[in-house]
Amino acid sequence: MVRIIAEAGVNHNGNREMAFELVKVAADAGADAVKFQTFNAERLAALTAPKAKYQQTTTDAFETQLAMLKKLELPTAWHAELQQYATDLGVTFISTAFDLQSLAFLQTLDLPYYKIPSGEITNGPLLLAFAQTGKELIISTGMATLSEIEQALAVVAFGYAHKAEPENLDQVWRYWSAPGVQASLGGRVSLLHCTSQYPTPMEEVNLKAIGTLANAFGLPVGYSDHTQGLVVPTAAVAMGATIIEKHFTLDRTLPGPDHNASLEPGELTELVNNVRSVELALGDGIKKPQPSEWDTRKAARQQVIFSETVEEGEIIQRSALSTARCGRGASPMTLWDIVGKPAPQAYQKGDVPE
Repeated sequence: MVRIIAEAGVNHNGNREMAFELVKVAADAGADAVKFQTFNAERLAALTAPKAKYQQTTTDAFETQLAMLKKLELPTAWHAELQQYATDLGVTFISTAFDLQSLAFLQTLDLPYYKIPSGEITNGPLLLAFAQTGKELIISTGMATLSEIEQALAVVAFGYAHKAEPENLDQVWRYWSAPGVQASLGGRVSLLHCTSQYPTPMEEVNLKAIGTLANAFGLPVGYSDHTQGLVVPTAAVAMGATIIEKHFTLDRTLPGPDHNASLEPGELTELVNNVRSVELALGDGIKKPQPSEWDTRKAARQQVIFSETVEEGEIIQRSALSTARCGRGASPMTLWDIVGKPAPQAYQKGDVPE
């Protein structure tokens, strides 16, 4: 079953009431999980860190990234309450940590799994710490090359097996190349194909990369979507995505960096319904008549029929046979086998040979 993660992210805008309302929207839509982001702005961004272009467009262009992030922090005091509220509503609460201290805090909440954001796929110490929690990991791969993804997986594999940090990267690679290590990530790690642009242009979505990642690493691959609308994440399920992550908001016109590329509540519900419909439509891949087709098969297929009178014992000529929908009788595939044989009985025009 495709796991649907409703990404609230920073769309709470630092407002407690909005954060709780986002949880309710995710639960009402039928999402499996609602995800926030846990970070300390001072630890995440330097004072001089620039904003991405999309952030300059969607927020104050003269504001620093640090100042923007400070307003979007999710206070630690809210987490346990949000988690309990989510549990009461039947949706799983998770959050992404962007620094070691935030990850340590999230561990106190005993989350079922962790999502590693695209920007941290080259952050070796943080990747290691995620793996050392022993929890299931979902790794987003926006902006990454295949070699960077493999390096991240090598660090994660090392972290699952070791409590201490490696002495150097060579030690990580030596462990990664040991028999059975790569296979050990099965059931513990999933990848998310992603394009880290908000919103993502259609020509940069590259859904075929889902198959590329699956073939390269033998792991389940999902899709984290930043396009506008529902088409792409729905199509991703048909392409084999096992997880769909999608940003959502209470109102796309709200100020903030991610609202513009997010779904509104009704759209989130529609996305969940679309994903579940595609899951059903994918089937088991075995080509066979479906249960509802048997009646149509009987009514729609033609059978052999006599197009002229034939006497008993007469050699049946090709001209005496035709096909029509009869609801019974021999398949037209057997018509040529009947030609040239003596008629076992007399037939009138329109009779069906049994």
